[in-house]
Amino acid sequence: MKYKLIKYISIVVTSVVLFSNPLSAKTVEEKGSKVDSEKIKLINIAGQQRMLSQRIAKDYLYVGKNIALTKTKQQLKVSLEKFFKSHKILVKSISDPEIRNLLEFVELSSNEFKETSTKPFNLDNAQLILDLSESMLEGSQYVVDSLNASLKFDSSKTIERAAIQRMFSQRIAKYYIAYQSGIKDQNTISSMKKTVKSFQENLNFLLKNKINTPVITKKLNEINKLWKIVHKFYNNIEKGGLPLIVFDTTDKITQKMDEVTTLYISIYK
Repeated sequence: MKYKLIKYISIVVTSVVLFSNPLSAKTVEEKGSKVDSEKIKLINIAGQQRMLSQRIAKDYLYVGKNIALTKTKQQLKVSLEKFFKSHKILVKSISDPEIRNLLEFVELSSNEFKETSTKPFNLDNAQLILDLSESMLEGSQYVVDSLNASLKFDSSKTIERAAIQRMFSQRIAKYYIAYQSGIKDQNTISSMKKTVKSFQENLNFLLKNKINTPVITKKLNEINKLWKIVHKFYNNIEKGGLPLIVFDTTDKITQKMDEVTTLYISIYK
């Protein structure tokens, strides 16, 4: 269920202003644009939280498997710091009680995650990390949905499609390494393949988007070229054997999709 974070000025009041004073009408329009800009900024932060919830779980599993240890340890440290820093921004910026209550739950899950990530690696801790990352993801998605529901332009859907690709790419790597770490249940396989399918559907949508600038089109084509090569590796989760390729390519896709998301956001500023 989606909740509106900020109510717009009522239609009646806006109409009075529009017909009584052109300068006041302009002020209202500028204020509305500023509010939308702030919301989009918060949506992007919450969207990055979705991605980080998956990345930190992925990193924990890679560290547990002693794969690219220096790189994965550093990424885990940086991602955790960024998650908590962004969480504080959201808490400070959002007053809606429903969202704030959800953010409190996310904080509890993230604190438990941080504590568990310092413990020795075993399957029980790995499974707990996966569960906590799902709670953190669900909470962050709720924030994104709640803020998106209050925006008045359809193009917010385009931004969301681009932004969620960052999360999907890290989620792919998370489930890939989870399976290689010994969590070989059907949920791991089905979640991986569902995520690959969702990423492909969103990529197809974005490639055909009429609002794409030449720069956005170029970057999307670069992602598509890479994706056509590597998505087969991702789907072949049961075979495994390519953890470094999966780590590096999903990180590259995340970075490129972040650049695309930023470009879409700049269109509506």
